[in-house]
Amino acid sequence: MICDRYGLPLTTDSDRAAAYYVDGVDRMLAALLGADAAFDAAIAADPGFALAHLGRARVHQLNMEGAQARAKAADALQLAAAASPRERQHIEIIACVIEGQGKKAMTAAEQHLAEYPRDAQVLSLLLGAFGLYAFSGRPDHDAARLAITERYAKDYGDDWWFLTYLGWSKTEAGDLVSGRAVTERGYALKPENAGAAHAVAHALFEQGDGAEGRSFLSAWLPANDRTSFLQGHLAWHLALIAIEEGDADGALDIYEQHIKPANRPYPPLNIYTDTASLLWRLAVAGKTGLEAHWKDVAAYGDGYFPKAGAHFADVHQALVAATTNNDALQTRLAEMAAREADGKLAPGAAAIGLGRGVAAFAAGDHEGAVRILAPLMPELVRIGGSHAQRELWEDTFIVACLRAGQGRQATRLISERLHRRPSKRDLAWSQEAARQ
Repeated sequence: MICDRYGLPLTTDSDRAAAYYVDGVDRMLAALLGADAAFDAAIAADPGFALAHLGRARVHQLNMEGAQARAKAADALQLAAAASPRERQHIEIIACVIEGQGKKAMTAAEQHLAEYPRDAQVLSLLLGAFGLYAFSGRPDHDAARLAITERYAKDYGDDWWFLTYLGWSKTEAGDLVSGRAVTERGYALKPENAGAAHAVAHALFEQGDGAEGRSFLSAWLPANDRTSFLQGHLAWHLALIAIEEGDADGALDIYEQHIKPANRPYPPLNIYTDTASLLWRLAVAGKTGLEAHWKDVAAYGDGYFPKAGAHFADVHQALVAATTNNDALQTRLAEMAAREADGKLAPGAAAIGLGRGVAAFAAGDHEGAVRILAPLMPELVRIGGSHAQRELWEDTFIVACLRAGQGRQATRLISERLHRRPSKRDLAWSQEAARQ
């Protein structure tokens, strides 16, 4: 019997197809480039291998190649008749994700894992900053992610992929010491794992250790150049450290060299959200002369996210449109409102409010931005992503308060952030707020 790396039987008679498939899965789990070629090779070795078609569909989906993703998922579903019950469920769950049926996929994945806890690809769907839990709109997604990883910790033991996400889940849920320790255990088992490098970067960010974060990323990125589809996002983390240290020019240099949307081999959602958020942070920090970069990002978003749908892209589109084209922002907010009315906007009205808040900020209406954003700060978690990503809207609210002469409104939020981790910027903002 041929099995995958987690001991689960595979319905194929080809050792070569199985080996290529396992390699493709590991590349997906480690956020490494090349999974597409591995799955293609598995299909060539065994055209009837349903899971290989499904793996290829998933890569297409991450790359925003919707038609190809649906076509390969359809192939997998057709071939699943000859597969095992576990494989059929696996295929049906990921096919639901590809079809945009996140809530259905999340419930089915939880049920599937109760029977097949070592189906790592299915578990991976629930995890991460862009996982089904994070994008569900629920305010407890950090706790849900930690609960399910702890539930299956004994099933995975010292698996390099699992330790990475167990550690990251602990970190995002506030257990920084244990989270970092577990993450570093996983990283040591497979240092080329970009997912592990990402989790280490988050642990260092949450502990406010910018010097070590810069040292770690400055070594890892060139050592693993052109190997990972998280390369641009890890450079984004490095740029955040520069902004924290007051080096906006350094952050912009990192953006221009590693992040801007210029034929990058990374998933479009990563590219769009990283570029939009970093430019906005630079603008909030007082950096000027960004107009050409904003136009590039706007054009990229128009190509990949022309209409409301993926809400995390939508809230970042608001940043771009508020800076470049207010008409486009109003159109997107109307589309989001229609989706909310149909029950299709996972974070609900909060996502729309964030767009209105950043529009007021971009227009220089800081009092209006404070009024809109203040009640949304407790709801911010609903948009998903990580703490590091969501801090953009917190930063905007804090700076709006300071510019409106209402610094004391931001005092509680700044204090909560400083309690979580040290920050030169937050300390300076706290002192400025106290003077108002």
